[in-house]
Amino acid sequence: MSADPFSDILRFTQAESLVTGGFSAGGPWAIAFPAPSSIKFFAVVKGGCWVSIEGEPAPVWFGTGDVGLITAKRRLVLASDLNLPPLDAMAVFSGSGKTVAMLGDGNDFAHIGGHVLLDPASGRLLADVLPAWIHVSAESPQATSFRWLLAELVAERRTDLPGNQLAAAQLSQLLFIQILRAHLQTSGPMPAGWLRALGDPRIAPAMRLMHADPSRSWGLDELADACAMSRTSFANRFRDVAGSTPLAYLGGWRMHLATRALREGKKPVAVLALELGYSSESAFSTAFKRAVGESPRAYRLAARANEDVVADAVAD
Repeated sequence: MSADPFSDILRFTQAESLVTGGFSAGGPWAIAFPAPSSIKFFAVVKGGCWVSIEGEPAPVWFGTGDVGLITAKRRLVLASDLNLPPLDAMAVFSGSGKTVAMLGDGNDFAHIGGHVLLDPASGRLLADVLPAWIHVSAESPQATSFRWLLAELVAERRTDLPGNQLAAAQLSQLLFIQILRAHLQTSGPMPAGWLRALGDPRIAPAMRLMHADPSRSWGLDELADACAMSRTSFANRFRDVAGSTPLAYLGGWRMHLATRALREGKKPVAVLALELGYSSESAFSTAFKRAVGESPRAYRLAARANEDVVADAVAD
């Protein structure tokens, strides 16, 4: 494992950001997007618009360079004038392979958007700690990197140069990471959890140690020393910020690693137990059943059976 917990978790959840399309507009316009089935992001690359999110008390103005991320399953309206009846996005983008649309003459406004796909099994680890939506203003300290990324994304989507699809995907992935970084740096108080813990400089050293070597039997004293805090102060702050004790967090991360290994790997349970720091297969099985609700072997069999069902459905 690495000493970068944020990268660990993004890899674990298999977060994959993809630009899927965009539109331009001119004159008065309004367009309604259905509630997304996955995390949706969008950016204003020219002009500005009002963004109205279902369930939010007031619309928000997005100017050039502003970026939004919506994780909740809520309807979204983008408009130059919210008094206009919005067009249905599904109708606007209807047509085989159509990902770009124009409203009016297209001279006043330009938008680019996409989705973040997560692993169906492990993706909740990330999705559950994100707010319903995030707005990163072009006036924020992160604006410089956003401007460059957006300019490059637009350029790659307009070019026929070799590798443009892969380049756009990589830029889109970096954009998603920058949105999350901006959220960590500029958001108000967040609920206790791993995301808040990663943004807390006082306990971040302990998070890095546990992720770098999750199989080690970390002691509270050495984790506190790494954070230059007393044992009691460290334990209290970690619990307040992460929502659990340090050793409970470590045990939880081990369980996340175990479920991925059982679903995707072929290592015997006894070998996996030792690699994750458990003294025996029995100790690992007991911890796993307490956390997941079934034994490692039963979990692996159920996961494989589910994969076979999905494969058969795809084949049919």
